[in-house]
Parts: sequence; C-alpha cells; structure tokens
Amino acid sequence: MYAAQKALQALEEGQGILRLAPTWVPRSFCRPGKRIKLHPSDYYALGLERGGIDERWFASTTKAENGPLTAEDEGLSYVVFSSEGADRILLRDAVEALKGDLIGDALWQTYGGWPMYSKFFDNEGPLPHHVHHREEHAQRVGQHGKPEMYFFPAQLNNHGGEFPFTFFGLNPEVTREELKASLQAFAEGDNRLLDLSRAYRLTLDTGWDVPPGILHAPGSLCTYEPQFASDVFAMYQSVLYGGHCVPESLLWKDTPSDHQDDFDYLIEVLDWELNVDPDFHAERFMAPKLVHDAAAMQAEGYTAEWICYRCRAVSAQRLTIQPGRSVRIRDAAAYGFIAVQGRGTCGPWSVETPSLIRYGELTQDEFFVSQAAAQDGVVYSNTSLTEPLVLLKHFAENPDLPPGL
Repeated sequence: MYAAQKALQALEEGQGILRLAPTWVPRSFCRPGKRIKLHPSDYYALGLERGGIDERWFASTTKAENGPLTAEDEGLSYVVFSSEGADRILLRDAVEALKGDLIGDALWQTYGGWPMYSKFFDNEGPLPHHVHHREEHAQRVGQHGKPEMYFFPAQLNNHGGEFPFTFFGLNPEVTREELKASLQAFAEGDNRLLDLSRAYRLTLDTGWDVPPGILHAPGSLCTYEPQFASDVFAMYQSVLYGGHCVPESLLWKDTPSDHQDDFDYLIEVLDWELNVDPDFHAERFMAPKLVHDAAAMQAEGYTAEWICYRCRAVSAQRLTIQPGRSVRIRDAAAYGFIAVQGRGTCGPWSVETPSLIRYGELTQDEFFVSQAAAQDGVVYSNTSLTEPLVLLKHFAENPDLPPGL
C-alpha cells in the first residue's frame, strides 16, 4: 500500500514525469574510463573487491548480476521526490503499483513490468569477446534473452580510451570446429579468439545493433546502451588486450548445470548465421536518422533523431533543443531519458547536466515519462542562451518506430 501511495504521489507531483536518482554499477572485471561524471575519488566507493564503477544504469527495474557480493538493489533505479529528502521508492515498485498507468497497458499485459533499461558503459579498455544469450538459452537459467544497441555520444567521450575498436561476430570463413578449439584452450592462456573475428573502428555519434547470440568485444568509447531487461552473458575470450585475464567461471556463466564443460553447448548459444554474416556492417551499423522533416523541426527549434532503431524490442532517440527555445514533444510510448548537455526544463522539472557527481548524490539529469504524459506531449525548454539541450531517450516497444528504418 505504501509503495502504491508514493508512486501515485510521485506521478502526480511530476505531472506524469518521474525524477530518478543516479544508479551506479561496478564490474570486478572492468577498469573505469572515468567519463561518466562520477567524482574521481568515488570510482571505488563500493570497495576494491567489488571493482571500479564503470556503468550508470537508466530507467532500470533489472537487478545487476555481480556475484555473491551484489547488493539487493544494485542496478535498480529509484524514484525521488521534489523534497530531495530520503523519501524514495524503487522504479520497479512504482511500475508494479501503477502498471499500465505508467508504462502503458500493452507493455504491462505482455511483460508484467518495464522490459528494458539503458546504461552508460565506461571502460578504459575493451571487454572480452562475449555473448548475451538468446531467449531459448536464457530461459534455461531463469533469465530473458538480451538484445542491445550501442551509441557513442560525443558529450561523454573527451578521450577514446585504450582501444576504441569493437570486434563483432566471426570471420565468414570460420568453422564451428575452429571456434570449439579456441574455447577448449580458454584455461591454457590466451585462447586467441580474436584471431577468428574482425574489429571496426568506433565513430562518435553513431551506433551498432547487437542481437542476442552475437559475439562482441566492446571497445573503449563511453557507450550509451539501450537493451532488454536482462543481465545474461558469458565471456568467451580468456586474455584481453593489455594482458588482463578473464576468470574461467565467466566462460560458463549462465550455462545450465547439466551443460557445464559442454563446449558444443557454448557454440549452440550463438546465432551462427549472424556471427558469420559477411554483410555485418551493412546490417548492424546505425547512423542517426531524422524522426521528422528537417525544415519543420528547424522552424520549431529542435532536432529529433533515431539513434538506435534496428531492434523492435528497444530503441532510442536523441532530442536536441536549441538555445532559448521551447517545444512540445509527443511520443506514442513511455520512455526514460538522460540529459547529456545543457540545462532547461521538462514539464514541472528543472533539468541540468552536472559536471561532477559524488557517489550517493542526487542529480536533475534523469527522468521517466509515463505513456500518458508522452502521448499528451512533454514541453521541453532550453533555458540557456548559448548551449543546446541534448537528451537521449530510451524506449521499450515503440509504435512510432518505422518498420525497416
């Protein structure tokens, strides 16, 4: 009853828009790139045994899977109130209380919750070549398959890190036998998995679509990642660029107990045809595409672009509002957003992008817009006279997304 009352209070207070607190997530196998505005003293705020904080999650009702030391609310977003006191509730609880009144009836009836989240992934070096399981294999360990997409915002990339290149899939001529031999060599040292793959140089303000079942080794740009609500994965590469070693336990993460040490199963998890697709770049690369007519948007003082659009389950837009302008933006679906540049207002809320955030501090850069508010239209205003207001908006299933974009 308390959560329902507070959720309704928050929705009414924000006129259909919820303000969210920052959600920080550490990874024991990562090194922070220090581009997500967390204070330099706080990247190891959870202790060295937990690893550095190199992710910030957005609009998340999904708990992070970080081993036995994972906190009960790790990865979960909190709704905060205008009083800025200790009074807050989990976004997950708000969704459960408000159901379709918050996320829309279609999503609630299909999923019984909010089925996506987004994040900033901010690692100094590359990640291991790994896979997020398809639905069939994820369900065997009580999870969901995980499509995800990448976008590399210029505002979060003052440096490129150690290796701004991402390996995707496998070379078209690679055989299952070659891959199996590489996986069997995991515990012997460098299994040289990247010899079987190809890398692409990452370009700011573009992105990639990564369906479940695709091997990928994300490069060291700070990345905005809309994805389905799951944290399922397995690491297939044993030694990283720079010599960092990957525990063998991560090779078998999210493998059912009856398939442990079954290398054929690890290959079965992959979508083989997508991994060896010779047209991978043409099929998966994403450059921004305008949502509306350019001249009409320019006249109103804004630009809306699809930045993640090759997946129907999740998608994202970039909204840029010019200095001193206001515009009412209508969307068919509920969404979360993170401000990456500028200051202004959305509905009754002030919006500003902080320069530096202490661990545990509140901000005014992240919000969640209910379906009703989205459909009625949110008034965004840029209160700066010199700088654009730039927002990244993450959706679950969005009827506005044109088919075949």
